[in-house]
Amino acid sequence: MHEVSEDGVCDTPVKQDGWADVARWRKAERNRLIEARLALDAQERQARSERIAVTLDRIVGRVSGRIVGSYWPFRGEPDLRNWSIRIIERGGRIALPVVIRKGWPLEFRIWSPGDPLERGIMDILVPSRGPSVQPDVAIAPVVGFDAANFRLGYGGGFFDRTLAAMPRRAFVIGVGYAESRLNTIYPQPHDIAMDAIVTDE
Repeated sequence: MHEVSEDGVCDTPVKQDGWADVARWRKAERNRLIEARLALDAQERQARSERIAVTLDRIVGRVSGRIVGSYWPFRGEPDLRNWSIRIIERGGRIALPVVIRKGWPLEFRIWSPGDPLERGIMDILVPSRGPSVQPDVAIAPVVGFDAANFRLGYGGGFFDRTLAAMPRRAFVIGVGYAESRLNTIYPQPHDIAMDAIVTDE
């Protein structure tokens, strides 16, 4: 483990058993942030999601012929389903992440409106079939994030394993609400920073 400076950079080594304290802190912050976003009413969540979508359009740019890894919203995450449909209408393809097995990287499968979905291992709707694809751009919902673009997720490590296993690294954009910003998530060696973070601000 390393201590993290105010700019989010790991530098000074600390005791190995410090990870237990970080894990407890992450769990508490995760619960707090999820509760806060679940408290948003549906109208406000949708308005914030649309603001995120506007910024995503600017950052992602041209989508024709490209594969964009998106997601099906879960536990109050920004809802980007309408944005994903617009990506398809502009000539792009949308792929949704699928949990294959605990401890494995995610698999991305192509999705279009009307394609059959089923409840996956995490009880999230996922494409029920389809080949695995490599996204050019991957949108990663965050529970929390810090100034160095490190992402606090749900604690399973799926996204970090996925990025580490990609033969060709996608451009990864974390998305979340502005209130999800933290001073640091105390990044560990297995944590991989996002290329950009987009919020509703």
